[in-house]
Amino acid sequence: MSSLQIKEIIERLASLENPANIAGMARFGIVSKKAFGVSAPELKLLAKEIKKSTENRHALALELWKTAIHEARIIAYLIDNPKEVTEIQMESWAKDFDNWEICDSTCGTLFCKTPFAYEKAFAWSEREEEFVKRAGIVLMAWLAVHDKKADDAKIAQFLPVLEKHSDDERNFIKKAVNWSLRQIGKQNLNLNKLAVETAERIKRRSTKAARWIAATALRELSDDKTIKRIHDKSKRNLARII
Repeated sequence: MSSLQIKEIIERLASLENPANIAGMARFGIVSKKAFGVSAPELKLLAKEIKKSTENRHALALELWKTAIHEARIIAYLIDNPKEVTEIQMESWAKDFDNWEICDSTCGTLFCKTPFAYEKAFAWSEREEEFVKRAGIVLMAWLAVHDKKADDAKIAQFLPVLEKHSDDERNFIKKAVNWSLRQIGKQNLNLNKLAVETAERIKRRSTKAARWIAATALRELSDDKTIKRIHDKSKRNLARII
C-alpha cells in the first residue's frame, strides 16, 4: 500500500479539522488522543470516494488503523472488506478501542459481518478490558439486528451472558448490556418474551447496575408501542415470505 495514499488521506482529514466538533465529541464521551473532529457526513463521503478508487481496500484499512487517528480508523472500518478480516486483526483492533463510538461502530459496521462475530461476542464479553468487553456485548446487539438468518435459539444464547454481566457497574458495560438486551427483545415476540424474563431475573439481583439495566429494559420491552412495532414487523416479514 502506497504511503503516499495514506499521507494524502491524512492531509485531507486535516483540512477538514473542526475543533468545535472535538469538544462536542468529548461531551458525549468520545475521546481520542488523535482526532480532527471531522463530521460524520464528510467521513462517509470520503470513505465512499476511497472505496471506489482503491484496489486493495483491506490493506489500506489496516494501514489507516495503524495511524491511531480517530477519523482514519473510522474510514478503516467503513472501507474494509469483512470477508478479508482475520481473527488476528479483530483482536488487534479490539485492544486499540479507546472510546465507545469507535468500539460500537467498528463492531456494527464491520466485525458483525465476519465469520468470527459469534465467537468474539462470547469470548470478548468475558474479558476484563472495558472496551474489549463492551465490544463483545455490543456484537450481540448488532448480530440480533443484522443476522437475519439466525434463528431465535441462536440469538437467545446471548441472554444468559447479558444476565451474568449485569452486575458490572462500569458505565460503558452496563449501558452495553442494557442496549443489547433491548435490541434482542425487539426482534420478535418470542425473543421479547425471553428478554423480558431475563430482565425480570436481572431485576432481582442486588447491584445498582442490574436494577438500572432491568428497569430501563422492562420499560421499553413491555411498552404497548414497542409490542405493536414488533407485531407490525412480524407481519411485514411474513408478507415478504409469502
